[in-house]
Amino acid sequence: MQQATRTAIVIFGAAVKPDGTPSRVLLLRVQAALAHGRTLERPLYVPTGGIGRHGPAEAVVMAGVLRDACVAVEDILIEPTATDTLESVRAVRRLLAGHTGPVLAASSKYHQPRCVLLLRIAGFAARACPVVPEPTRAWRRRWFWRAKECVSLPWDMLLATLLRVARRF
Repeated sequence: MQQATRTAIVIFGAAVKPDGTPSRVLLLRVQAALAHGRTLERPLYVPTGGIGRHGPAEAVVMAGVLRDACVAVEDILIEPTATDTLESVRAVRRLLAGHTGPVLAASSKYHQPRCVLLLRIAGFAARACPVVPEPTRAWRRRWFWRAKECVSLPWDMLLATLLRVARRF
């Protein structure tokens, strides 16, 4: 199967722990990609995310989890530079230039709408990858992340649209 027509599952980054292991959120995002990827014919996994507060790069940590789950190295396309969602989409757009197959966004439930929207602005016919149910969190923490998305989604949408109009996206 040609890479250009395979289903690409873009896995958006999250924090890496100080010891270099994936945070719970990062691990859940990779698990969601793996669970759905098992229902597809040889998907292309695209972990994205640079170095945050702690190294190594989020994409490198996710690639390790994918390899530990027996995903072949040739089925992983790492994007280790982006430090936010918009940068991730811009970098993935460059990586997947000429890609004509489906593109799925693997992320947390609260974050997926922004990921899908930005991938669509980037020109992909993107849709959400089913999420792995998360253990219940404290209500304050859940609402904090949802409130953050209420600000981040329109802001990133505006920036992405302006970049697209300026032909820089």
